[in-house]
Amino acid sequence: MSGPAVDFDRLTTLGDVARYHHEVRPEATALVFEGRATSFAAFDRHTDQVANALLAEGLVKGDRIAYVGKNSDHYFELLFGAAKAGVVLAPIGWRLAPREIAYILGDAEARMVFVGPELLAHVRDVAVLMLDHPVVIAMEANDYGHPVFEDWRDAAACVRPDAEITPADIAVQLYTSGTTGRPKGAMLTHANILATRRLAAQADLDWNRWGPDDVSLVAMPVAHIGGTGWGVVGLVNGAKGVVAREFDPTRVLDFIEKDRVSKMFMVPAALQVVVRLPRARQVDYSRLTHILYGAAPIPLELLRECIAVFGCGFVQQYGMTETTGTVVYLPPQDHDPAGNDRMRSAGLPMPGAELKILGEDGQALPPGEVGEVAVRSPANMAGYWKLPEASALTIDADGWLRTGDAGYLDADGYLFIHDRVKDMIISGGENIYPAEVESAVYGHPHVAEVAVIGVPDDTWGEAVKAVVALKPGAPEDPADIIAFARGRIAGFKAPKSIDFIAALPRNASGKILRRELREPYWAGRSRRVN
Repeated sequence: MSGPAVDFDRLTTLGDVARYHHEVRPEATALVFEGRATSFAAFDRHTDQVANALLAEGLVKGDRIAYVGKNSDHYFELLFGAAKAGVVLAPIGWRLAPREIAYILGDAEARMVFVGPELLAHVRDVAVLMLDHPVVIAMEANDYGHPVFEDWRDAAACVRPDAEITPADIAVQLYTSGTTGRPKGAMLTHANILATRRLAAQADLDWNRWGPDDVSLVAMPVAHIGGTGWGVVGLVNGAKGVVAREFDPTRVLDFIEKDRVSKMFMVPAALQVVVRLPRARQVDYSRLTHILYGAAPIPLELLRECIAVFGCGFVQQYGMTETTGTVVYLPPQDHDPAGNDRMRSAGLPMPGAELKILGEDGQALPPGEVGEVAVRSPANMAGYWKLPEASALTIDADGWLRTGDAGYLDADGYLFIHDRVKDMIISGGENIYPAEVESAVYGHPHVAEVAVIGVPDDTWGEAVKAVVALKPGAPEDPADIIAFARGRIAGFKAPKSIDFIAALPRNASGKILRRELREPYWAGRSRRVN
């Protein structure tokens, strides 16, 4: 496949992306979803209609709307259509509990919420928890009486919307769990999303070359930067995007075989499930050129297995919601099945990105010394929605964003992640913050105090463990505590196991010594991330 054929200088906003590909490849397929194919011409028209429908609802530039549901081609129409109108879309994880969804809707001040079929039954539960009720649009036909997305869209004019959009305008607001236990809305601009794509294309990295025949599989959830970001990358490059409603390992093999997927992004835990399927060794992978993976390093044994089965190049991606996804990459040539030192690293900075390691005094450290990883990049978010103090603590006046990860740079500029400055747990690609889980467990009538930690897990990278001190006379009933937590937060955040302790270890100021609790589970391992 040839190098970049897209004129990235013409792509300064998401609206430009839709219009450009309508002009240069109108009949080529932009998206495929469960038998429904949409050409780039139709995608541009549909997104114009979405923009006009939003404006007809009385929304103005800077207003927020939300999406709650699994993946869909219509999600991307909604995202690009909202962007054309200057309206900001906040996708919300469909696995969240009603109270979590209600909080994000309220925080975003969402005027409208677009709901997938799997969540429609919960709309009333969410509404009960809210003071202001946004207008509800159902993404698919339903028995609840809600207007349906396609009808709502198609009632609007198919003309260029009357809205002036700039690269500095916010396009999407992705919520990331916070150390305080409350999710924060990371505001990502059109420039955050597109400027780095242009720089990456100009650098002509071998694994980042896209051609008109490329087919991208969008299987990670769109409420994450890994789902939304990867879907946008394919559209920006003019590739066909095959959208999976949700990650289903058997269906992934079908997509690779029947849709002739050439590039895909997955978390290692998902890759492990796919590669272990008996059928995985019977599929034709001749069209698959690269698998990009992120959210966690890949164990060497799993990498060897994947290379043997898939026979393609692997690229590790390191980034976060606040950096609009990837800011560091480990290229295919550094993925050696025999193993090498660089395999333990996250890789090199993406074109346009800079890295430095900060000591406790905030000064840059030399190679080999561990400190907090900071990144400066055109992809660094505009800030957190309605949280200027948190934004200032995360991004300094010179544009350096503190990642909360501890690591070091080697002499060649490779980034090695050593530990997490924050106590975040990454399980199966999901970011989980202990404070949020502790809040859910703490309300249990038997729990006196609780600390939540991540422990190694061969399948998910890390698993959530709660260390609990019980009230006097209370029984040790881990199943009941886990069930209680699952009723208050999403199931993937709830503890997978409970250990009981007489009292939690604390320092002189009363702070829980979480590292002391974690240490026995990580003993014998070179890193405190898995």
